[in-house]
Amino acid sequence: MSSFSLWHYPVFIFLWLFSIFPVLTVHAESFILPPPDVDLVGEIRIVFARHEDTLIDIARRYSLGYEEIIKANPGIDRWIPGDGTPVLLPTRYILPDAPRQGIVLNVSEMRLYYYPKPKPGEKPVVITYPVSIGRMDWKTPLGTTTIVKKQKDPPWYPPASIKAEHAAEGEILPDMIPGGPDNPLGRYALRLGIPGYLIHSTNKPYGIGMRVTHGCVRMYPEDIEEFFPMVRVNTPVRIVNQSVKAGWLANTLFLEAHTPLDEDKLPIEVTFKDAIAAVTAKTVPRMSINPMAIQLTVEQASGLPVPISHE
Repeated sequence: MSSFSLWHYPVFIFLWLFSIFPVLTVHAESFILPPPDVDLVGEIRIVFARHEDTLIDIARRYSLGYEEIIKANPGIDRWIPGDGTPVLLPTRYILPDAPRQGIVLNVSEMRLYYYPKPKPGEKPVVITYPVSIGRMDWKTPLGTTTIVKKQKDPPWYPPASIKAEHAAEGEILPDMIPGGPDNPLGRYALRLGIPGYLIHSTNKPYGIGMRVTHGCVRMYPEDIEEFFPMVRVNTPVRIVNQSVKAGWLANTLFLEAHTPLDEDKLPIEVTFKDAIAAVTAKTVPRMSINPMAIQLTVEQASGLPVPISHE
């Protein structure tokens, strides 16, 4: 059992992260896929805000979503962080508890993981992107499906429900919006086997990393421009809801917690039990787990992988 107190734990984690990871400015979103007994990829980074930056600008620059950069930097003004302010980039991830193949979308995390099939002689990789998902009243569905169609410059045919919603606000949508820069689907769309749902670009990129869609999955235009040509029709897609993830790296067990979706209405006690279950599934003999670290990680829900064990 660790001897440091709950009060000291946040300070310890920040100093630990700052001391072992170098200050980098190079953006990378493709990682060599670790072996099956390793679950973490990436590394925490720190960059310094420029005078003109918002946290949202920095998030897009490093392919991060709105919520994840805000939660990783509590106390920093999201609109005026200030010239020279250190900003933590939450670019270390525990891979979701799902097969490492095709596309895995974790809605609680608002992040997509893609495991492309390696070409002969290449090492397997995992590529991850932030996404937007459906609002509480337009949930992104969970389950297993496939990519059934790819479209460039897709036209949009607003369904009756969305037309009615806009009409109630005084905006009359046409029956069809042609492909182009003003199209809400953006320039690229991947149609899922679940009728009516797509992974697509957007003409409102600053909503990435938020619950703002009618159930579809949005990506930054520059991200899906890279992603679109890599993905083939019939690629499997698994949509999961894992607000807590546990994983191993270098004989240390880590825990990563995200705020549960509003419609799940989970009290903190239930999320804590979910975290204990995730940790228990990964625990090995002679491994000591710090329950205070688990509790604090769940309460803060920062999205950062936190070490919770020692031999």
